[in-house]
Amino acid sequence: MASQAQDLKVQHSKGETTIPAKPKKVLALDMASLDTLNTLGVEVAGVPTARFPDYLAKYGSDKYQKVGTLFEPDYEAVNATEPDLIIVGGRSSAKYDDIAKIAPTIDLTVDPKDFMGSVKRNVRLLGKIFDKQAEADAQLAKLETSMAALRQETAKAGKGLLVLTTGGKMSAYGPGSRFGILHGEFGVVPAVEGLATTNHGQAVTAEFILTTNPDWLFVIDRDVVAGRGGGSAAKKVLDNELVAKTTAWSKGQVVYLDPVNWYLVGGGLTALQASVDQIAKAVAKK
Repeated sequence: MASQAQDLKVQHSKGETTIPAKPKKVLALDMASLDTLNTLGVEVAGVPTARFPDYLAKYGSDKYQKVGTLFEPDYEAVNATEPDLIIVGGRSSAKYDDIAKIAPTIDLTVDPKDFMGSVKRNVRLLGKIFDKQAEADAQLAKLETSMAALRQETAKAGKGLLVLTTGGKMSAYGPGSRFGILHGEFGVVPAVEGLATTNHGQAVTAEFILTTNPDWLFVIDRDVVAGRGGGSAAKKVLDNELVAKTTAWSKGQVVYLDPVNWYLVGGGLTALQASVDQIAKAVAKK
């Protein structure tokens, strides 16, 4: 019974799960959680097949068992690894019930309505599970400090608009959306209120961008994540005479955000720190 005493009861976005203390074989089907585990120095056994950012590139190697995609787990592969713990979140969250039948599973989906609150809970939870509390607290403290410094800069930088481009189309995202952290936690004043907060944002045109006339335009090029457009697809979409009339364009205040960090990884420690640093650098130049 001694081993039972060490089991942990864990609260997560799908309820409560009892997991073994210090699980050895871990499958991370969520990019944000994989990023955070990597930052905390926790080894995982299996990952999805995915486009990893450079700092997670090692997970593409054969050393790590591939257990499906971000959306669709390979249940046979998951079963075969005999994991002690499976972590889902975001894109893999919908498969929680099926995955949880195989092994203890926790869902660390980040809540866009409480982005940093849920990121902190997730980081601290992973710190607790893997006995890395000190590292988790230190990373969060560093992130908090740099976010507070960024908010002081963005508060006086003017208004910003975030658009995602994909296949020649554009969507805008505002406060409370999946990319709402730009406004809520990073302090960029929204150039427009009341945008749709659905997962796909609000479809917009060049006319909309001109009418909104942001001081800063933040761009996520989804075609980069999908391996299309050679990294310049967003520039082609935005390069027109209407967008050229905006304050953001005329002042050279168009920031191409790292699309893998923003679109694929989201609420991981390294991705968030890199996002803060990139925006701080862009805003400080002005």
